[in-house]
Amino acid sequence: MNNDAISAALTAIRNGNTRRRATIRIPATKVIGRIVQILAEEGFIKDAVKRKDNGKEFPDVSLRYLGKKKDPYIAVIKRISKPGLRVYSDRRQIPKILGGMGIATSSPSHGLVTDREARHRKIGGEILRHIW
Repeated sequence: MNNDAISAALTAIRNGNTRRRATIRIPATKVIGRIVQILAEEGFIKDAVKRKDNGKEFPDVSLRYLGKKKDPYIAVIKRISKPGLRVYSDRRQIPKILGGMGIATSSPSHGLVTDREARHRKIGGEILRHIW
């Protein structure tokens, strides 16, 4: 059993990209649902549809690819803050990923937000992941 659902979801997305899968299925939690929503809003994935299977919810995530060779749209997806080592950032020290081309997801008390939204709202928090 995996205790870290966020790492399991990010690994499933990373593995789906390397295997060039059209859709992947990951277990649903509120945090993972918000992470998938942010990925869809930022254009890293096509969409996510919630399905029920044997009484459990699973978001079916449609991955996005470039060109005829199906190059993955997500180059790197990296977990930053882990259960054994939490990484927090002040509102003035929120990282810019690749000069704004990528996104960092932070978890302030207001819920999950992107790095741009956190800078705009002037709030810091726990840095969960980087993606570009």
